[in-house]
Amino acid sequence: MPSMPTTVTYLFDPLCGWCYAAAPALQYLQGVDGVHVSLAPTGLFAGAGARPMDAQFAAYAWSNDQRIQRLTGQPFTQAYRDQILGAASGRFDSGPATLALTAVAQTAPESELEALHALQHARYVEGRDTAEPEVLADLLRALGLADAAALTHAATAALHNLVAERIASAQATLRAVGARGVPQLVVAGPGGALRLIGGDALLGPREKLLEHILAA
Repeated sequence: MPSMPTTVTYLFDPLCGWCYAAAPALQYLQGVDGVHVSLAPTGLFAGAGARPMDAQFAAYAWSNDQRIQRLTGQPFTQAYRDQILGAASGRFDSGPATLALTAVAQTAPESELEALHALQHARYVEGRDTAEPEVLADLLRALGLADAAALTHAATAALHNLVAERIASAQATLRAVGARGVPQLVVAGPGGALRLIGGDALLGPREKLLEHILAA
């Protein structure tokens, strides 16, 4: 293992199905001594990327989610289909979840990856709408993250500014490595040069993923 910690930047969106598929790999990396995972939300489905959850988009999302489940084994339940994709006035908007994760990053940064996984499980397995601030605050309180829950419930201008800064930084990193879409992994090599590992590595053998990271 490296003598100095290797920081892996994880570029993601909390409503990205493939990012949910990558959750087991991120959990594995979190447990590897000498590897630090830094979360970088790209805002892919926030702001201009958000949209109403209409029937056409819901059908597209469910088809894609079923493909992800077949390929990776990550579950997408009927509760998710009915209560999230089937919600009459729902929105596909990762802005609130990104804000909640940023609140965690500000108050308990060591828990941000755990919080992301909890949000993903709540959405795709339990069918809870993680585009709703009240749902997000409840989930954070259940994790013992009361300060982050309070910030999420009553977000300050400073927190909104920090969200915008994180998204801008993540998008700059995507451009720097010539990547499009998420999930992606980026490692800073010798001299600070960025190396793209790529999202596909998150879905392959764990040993090969670690080899890619340490080789960078």
